[in-house]
Amino acid sequence: MHQGRRDGFREFAADRSGPLYRSACLLVGGDTRLAEDLVRETLGRMYQRWGRISRIDDPAAYAQTVLVRVFLTHRRRRPAGERPAGDPALRPALLEALGRLEPKDRAVLVLRYWEDRSVEETADAMNASPAAVRTRTSQALDRLREQLGGSLTAFVDR
Repeated sequence: MHQGRRDGFREFAADRSGPLYRSACLLVGGDTRLAEDLVRETLGRMYQRWGRISRIDDPAAYAQTVLVRVFLTHRRRRPAGERPAGDPALRPALLEALGRLEPKDRAVLVLRYWEDRSVEETADAMNASPAAVRTRTSQALDRLREQLGGSLTAFVDR
C-alpha cells in the first residue's frame, strides 16, 4: 500500500475506532474485550481493501456494515452457552437484556436505533430484505420490552 493510502487509512481508523467500539459494545452486550476484538478485525478487513474502500462515498457506513457482519460471523462460531459479561458503566440492565437477545435481533436494534440507520441500510448490512428487517425489529423490540418489564422509556436520553 502506498504511503498516502496508508496515512489515509490511519486517519480513518483513528476517527472511526471510537464509534465502532461503542457499536461493538452494544452488539456484544457490554463485553469490552470482545468489542475490541471485533473492532480490530473490522479495521483489519478494511485495511486489506482500503485502496477500493477509500474511494466509496461513505467508508464509515461501510465500516459499520463490516462490524455487524464480523459480529454475526463470530456469533455463529461461538459456543451457545457462552454469554458476555455486563460492563457496569454502560446501563447494565439494557446491556444484559441486549445480551440475551439472539445475535440478529441485537444487530437489527443496534443498527436501527444506535446507528440510526434506515430500514433499507439495515437490510443491506444484514443481507436481508427490508420487510424482514421491519419484522425482526418489531419482534426484537417486543422481546427487549419483555425482558425490561414492558417499557424502554427509562433507557431513552432526555
